[in-house]
Amino acid sequence: MKNAFKKKKGGVVGDLVSGTGGLIILVVIILVITSTLLGANLLTSGSAEANAATYLSGNFTEGINNVSLKIPTVLLIGAVVLLFGVLVILVAQARRSGLMGGGNASL
Repeated sequence: MKNAFKKKKGGVVGDLVSGTGGLIILVVIILVITSTLLGANLLTSGSAEANAATYLSGNFTEGINNVSLKIPTVLLIGAVVLLFGVLVILVAQARRSGLMGGGNASL
């Protein structure tokens, strides 16, 4: 039963950072692949595949711009959630230690 709840390092902040980093890496890889296909002229000009690749690259660029506008808001929300979590933990520790008069200070 001891291994049922393994302590996870990083928690919410670690998951947020690794998820955002993974998303950025994935988008960069997709952009590199599409720009390589277009730059090497592997697709004939005016073909449906070339048009699709051009539109795909344009859509990814537009999507990146939309996401980059929202990143400060997401990070602010993450920081506020982290701050409230730390405050809750501090209040719980203070009550357990008897500093706030609401808990048992028995050793």
